[in-house]
Amino acid sequence: MLRVLIAALALALVPLAHADDAADAQRLLLAGQADAALARAETALAQRPNDATLRFTRGVALLDLGRDAEAQDAFLRMTQDFPELPEPYNNLGLLYARAGRLEDARVALETALRNDPSQRIARRNLGDVMLRLALQSWEAAAAATPGDPELERRIRVARELAASPR
Repeated sequence: MLRVLIAALALALVPLAHADDAADAQRLLLAGQADAALARAETALAQRPNDATLRFTRGVALLDLGRDAEAQDAFLRMTQDFPELPEPYNNLGLLYARAGRLEDARVALETALRNDPSQRIARRNLGDVMLRLALQSWEAAAAATPGDPELERRIRVARELAASPR
């Protein structure tokens, strides 16, 4: 009976240990220790490769480390394995925008918002992408028909907004 109770208690504690791995990795990220967070997430993922929280944390650590190609791959795989989650689409959109792939970024961010319309960060990121797309369009129009003061004003204001810190 005692052996069964110990086994049941051990099984009950497994989810807590899993939550601790993800929480530890996230704490490390918040403390600015992306290398340590990545190592913690990857160690835990070796035992639980389908843990969405650990996979997301790993992707964010890669993003923080500037390893954009690896982060993009991590988030892209998450969108395939967990298509209902908005966060991987948001981060994928951020990476696409950073690479100048604005249409891909727009699609990813719109998908994030379809999955969860309350995603404030995805909505803000989409606004930034839409501003950059508008700027591209206005710049192309100005190149085709130079001397339009209203168009030049829009371009100036859009550039100021795009350059302003978040």
